[in-house]
Amino acid sequence: MAEKNEKEFVITRVFNAPMDLVWKAHTEAERLKQWWGPKGFEMLSVKVDLRPGGIFHYGMKGPDGSTMWGKFVYREIVPITKLVFVVSFSDENAGITRHPMAPNWPAETLNTMTLSEANGKTTMVLSGGPINATEEERVMFYGAFEGMNQGFKGTYDQLDEYLGSK
Repeated sequence: MAEKNEKEFVITRVFNAPMDLVWKAHTEAERLKQWWGPKGFEMLSVKVDLRPGGIFHYGMKGPDGSTMWGKFVYREIVPITKLVFVVSFSDENAGITRHPMAPNWPAETLNTMTLSEANGKTTMVLSGGPINATEEERVMFYGAFEGMNQGFKGTYDQLDEYLGSK
């Protein structure tokens, strides 16, 4: 995934839920509204067009009242087991924008999410890295793994709670 064979950012998480439910939680707008985003953010808008070339576009309101938009452009979809997508910050109209607080953040990252199930539990592996990035952007990305791990932990803790309620 990552350019120049640099180390990818990887998260592995096991959910106490069947794979089809974890898949739906990642691919259906009504479900994504319930858990996606950093802890403490309110989802304002969620749209999903689950097909190659389609997008997941969302808007969030932060605890300080600021708004932030993001999108995924789906490249590959293997139902229930794999999603490949390009992630970027965006505007309200789904145009690509820079990170609102980090101008040297890569404009796009290519990510792969895979799911597998054993004994009623689902293992999710999310990996990715910058694409079409400058050296400065790559350095920033690869230096941010600790913060990214903390951010995704909060997001996936919310998914865990959501799955536990189903």
